[in-house]
Amino acid sequence: MKPTIIPFLTTRKLNPENQETPIHFLPQTITLKEYFFIRNHFEYPTQTQEAYFLPIVGEVIRPIIFKLEDIMRMPSKHLMLPLECSGNNRAFFHPKVYGEQWEDGAISQGLWKGVPLKDLLALIGLKRTALEVVFEAYDYGKRMDLEGDFHFARSLPIQKALHPDTLIAYELNGKPIPFKHGYPLRLIVPQWYAMASIKWVKRIVVIDHLFKGPFQEIDYNYYPYKDSDKGKTPVAQINVSSIIQQPQSYSILDNGKHVVEGIAWTGTGVIIEVEVSTDGGESWHKAILGQEQSHLYSWTFWKYDWKVSSKGEYLIMSRARDSFGNIQPFKAKWNRKGYGYNAVYTVKVKVE
Repeated sequence: MKPTIIPFLTTRKLNPENQETPIHFLPQTITLKEYFFIRNHFEYPTQTQEAYFLPIVGEVIRPIIFKLEDIMRMPSKHLMLPLECSGNNRAFFHPKVYGEQWEDGAISQGLWKGVPLKDLLALIGLKRTALEVVFEAYDYGKRMDLEGDFHFARSLPIQKALHPDTLIAYELNGKPIPFKHGYPLRLIVPQWYAMASIKWVKRIVVIDHLFKGPFQEIDYNYYPYKDSDKGKTPVAQINVSSIIQQPQSYSILDNGKHVVEGIAWTGTGVIIEVEVSTDGGESWHKAILGQEQSHLYSWTFWKYDWKVSSKGEYLIMSRARDSFGNIQPFKAKWNRKGYGYNAVYTVKVKVE
């Protein structure tokens, strides 16, 4: 019996802990918790289930403090979806940008269970003045660019907060959310980059103005110019994207048949097509999707059977298209904080 080969996370930083999923070696639809990518801004917080309460205050009619067991008794729903760090693939921007040098493993897919946020807000009632919903996390620390301590906090516009699939989640893959991934409650925002899906939710505040916290106003914005804030726009929906899991770049292959395979996902609609080029983009061929089109929110696996008879070096590319007509560009839109990279995925291989 052959021994089981177990992949490892790729460490980008130890404190705060930031780890990449071994995305090229995971064929499962659901990422096991052991391989789920980890993105932190600060050290891990400290809180216990016994002391856990969730206040919802602000522009509401009946402010309330929910107990964890109150939330878990409410009608719930399951959603399978990927969480992707907005800095995923940052290392591939040219010119290079500062920040955590994520390659392609800052993405994982899980099965989340929780209560729609709109149901909690319906119980307490929103005032007409409600404009945004702010989520404050338990983790906090210092920033190099500002004085004082800051909790990680971000807001959602009221329309997104009231979307029926925006969840206050308490389970991942059928079990309580692991501590490193937000236990006991995590906000899950489908089709948005993972900075919106705040871990360790401490409190929720409904406000009548635009939230100006540093993780909203400074970070998680696209800045198209190196030395100017002109054209600044917020990071929100996930860009359509794909990766080639196998073969990996700089692999040496033999003549014959090979399977080029990977994953595709999007933040708008569903994946309807993946194309593969084995000649550096000169010609494109349709890959076979894992299903006719991806399920709403979830990624889809794809494969392309490649028969190669000539020795030499080959540039293999993949590009995905979604139901809104979005397609991966040959070059990602450069921005100085390195968010939203989604250029055509490319690997270089040699056939001997």
